Amino acid sequence: MGILNVTPDSFSDGGKYFSVENAVKRGMEMVEEGADILDIGGESTRPNSESIPVEEELRRTIPVIEQLARNISVPISIDTTKSKVAEEALNAGATIVNDISGLTFDEKMVKVVARNRATLVVMHIQGNPKTMQQNPHYENVVEEVKSFLYKSISKAKSNGISQIFIDPGIGFGKTLEHNLSLLKNLNEFASLGCPILVGTSRKSFIGKLTNDMNTDKRLEGTAASVALSIANGANVVRVHDVKEMKKVVLVADAIKYSR
Repeated sequence: MGILNVTPDSFSDGGKYFSVENAVKRGMEMVEEGADILDIGGESTRPNSESIPVEEELRRTIPVIEQLARNISVPISIDTTKSKVAEEALNAGATIVNDISGLTFDEKMVKVVARNRATLVVMHIQGNPKTMQQNPHYENVVEEVKSFLYKSISKAKSNGISQIFIDPGIGFGKTLEHNLSLLKNLNEFASLGCPILVGTSRKSFIGKLTNDMNTDKRLEGTAASVALSIANGANVVRVHDVKEMKKVVLVADAIKYSR
């Protein structure tokens, strides 16, 4: 899954694809580089970020989705917690809704996804992007994240949604130790019965381990986290550096599924 942030304040690419023209060009590049899914987001969810109005999120994302949907063959995902944005994105050509709140921020989201027969990604988050890194705490991070995701899955299924991916939410209300524990024990999430999506790309826990404060210096650390995520059960990896991570995926898959 290739990440396409159409925001002026992304933690990773800092507005590089904020214009429709640049975003569409980058989206098509990522498909050529091997992306199987494009995930388009119009609101930054980095730590301490503020939510933006629905109208602004629509202005950023919908023209990009409309143009890409006409020019690429891979599925498009809308990364949003707002049901109105999800609905408009699905109408514009998206087929997946990636909700970082796991259906907890907008009560209408589950109905929108169900009505459009879309695929759903439910992610775990503690708090919200503005507060999530203010002393996150768990008694047992793996079990608590599993419990949260189980509730999200149950809510989705009870509303008629059949294709559901789960995401443990690396970096969303977690310390370095929490992130490492989730990745090490990723195979435990298989018991929930849904494909597992993992997003570690360029995240701060990698910078803490490698002493790389610049996000664009975290390629090798990201590669390690992607390979081990696959080894531990990830079905989809969400990344910025598609060309490089595609090679990591090919090798990791070959090793994992060899006889």
